[in-house]
Amino acid sequence: MKRLSGIKLPFRKKTETKPIEPLPLPRRVRLPMLMHCGVPCVPAVQAGDFVTVGQCIGTAESPEAAPIHASVSGEVTAVSEITLTDGHTVPCVEIRAEREQVLCPDCRPPELASREALIEAARLSGCVGLSGAGIPTHRKLAACEQFDLLIVNGAECDPALTADSRLMSESPQDVVEGAAMILRLLNIREARIGIMQDKLTALKAMADACEGHDNIRLYPLPAIYPQGAEKVLVFHTCGRIIEENQTAADQKVLVLNAATCAFLYQYSQTGIPLIERVVTVSGNAVRHPANIAVPIGTPVMDVLEYAGCDLEGMKVLVSGGMMMGECLNDLDYPIMRQQNGLIAMRKLKIPERSACIRCGACMRACPMNLMPLKLEEAYIRQDLDMLRKYRVTLCMNCGCCNYVCPAHRPLAETNRMAKAILPENRKGDAE
Repeated sequence: MKRLSGIKLPFRKKTETKPIEPLPLPRRVRLPMLMHCGVPCVPAVQAGDFVTVGQCIGTAESPEAAPIHASVSGEVTAVSEITLTDGHTVPCVEIRAEREQVLCPDCRPPELASREALIEAARLSGCVGLSGAGIPTHRKLAACEQFDLLIVNGAECDPALTADSRLMSESPQDVVEGAAMILRLLNIREARIGIMQDKLTALKAMADACEGHDNIRLYPLPAIYPQGAEKVLVFHTCGRIIEENQTAADQKVLVLNAATCAFLYQYSQTGIPLIERVVTVSGNAVRHPANIAVPIGTPVMDVLEYAGCDLEGMKVLVSGGMMMGECLNDLDYPIMRQQNGLIAMRKLKIPERSACIRCGACMRACPMNLMPLKLEEAYIRQDLDMLRKYRVTLCMNCGCCNYVCPAHRPLAETNRMAKAILPENRKGDAE
């Protein structure tokens, strides 16, 4: 089968052999009411309240939201506001953790006997896509009346992240049992798990876990970035093409991250909502790179200090992966539900931008066969018709064009801004 374009990256996965370790209990957590793609939640507590682990503290009053739960037990010290990295200002619940942690009595395993029960359980659990997009999982489960294929995304193609790889290596049964549960309750005939072929430990563990599940198969993927992008993953595992302005659901395909599948299975067994996530902490400013299970809302500072980060020497801090992450400038910023990495670097190297030389490297690298140089021209001219002609909404902002551009043009960033100025796309980018 034909493969989509991409790029070979120098993988620097210093944490690939580092087992997941728990972060010591933080002194406090800050829980923004928007940690998903959609509408903010409404605070359900006030200053002075005592909350327990797993208690709902943010009510989802819109189907576009996923409720938010306390990741620690303790006193609510404030219901304040926080400005997110995208510029939105939303309410934020601050909790001072008590020494003795108490589980909320409402945390009970759900009864799962139907499609509707699974969708409702996913909603109540606060589950969102754990690969970075943060789309509420209940929305994805309900996006199609009858899926005919489940694709589990275990690619983790960023050059620095290993959180999913460690999860699949250490708890492969949770991923597979989660996939099997979804197949059964949504009446899907088959699941395909896409893992990059260089992840030998994860592949072996997942292959062993799949034994006895005839309708769940592994699909080793070439070690080329961006294998984890939804359109690329779907094409490389089943050959289906997600057209412009389509989602995987339009092709009757359900795509879930490996960590999302594992969480749904764990929730079905314990009833404990999404209050913790595994974060890869790496970069040349980190003395002890690690994969750390972090209570959601923990300040970034606590996580970096645990990993031995040289805070004085650190010049750049990236939330997420090296290719698609966002720069952070506030060490008090909380770990979010959809966050899978912290990359701390000692150097800030910004290459000097020069004029485009029309070499075509960006076009050859683009998985969607776009023409980034033409899109850049259209954006500069604010030519909306030209942006549509060259199909800017197909751009996944993977950054392949940036990486290969000898002129160091910010092509991916330009495409993101170009999509934002289209009237039909102003409600938000669902990538």
